[in-house]
Amino acid sequence: MRQSATWMTLWDDRILEYIRAEGSGSPKQLKDSGYIHISKAQISRRLRKLAEHDMLTGLGNGVYVISSKGEEYLDGEWDAEADRPVATGGENGENGNGETPAESES
Repeated sequence: MRQSATWMTLWDDRILEYIRAEGSGSPKQLKDSGYIHISKAQISRRLRKLAEHDMLTGLGNGVYVISSKGEEYLDGEWDAEADRPVATGGENGENGNGETPAESES
């Protein structure tokens, strides 16, 4: 399950999905695709915000590609709010040996 951040909007997942599927995307391409139903200006702002948070990489001229962090987020492996990989330990944050990550570091 994806773990979005408070700064993210409903459209961010769709933008990331489109760019992953197509290989790259610009505000015009996203708007013309019919997959994103917000204005080109809003798409442009979302692209910049996703790039600020390292989920996209700008290539110049308004074209973006998905980053490894963006891929991990779409695959449910990145917690966008915490800006770190999703914990994969046991229940209640356990790391598999009955300790929480903080306990195992000490």
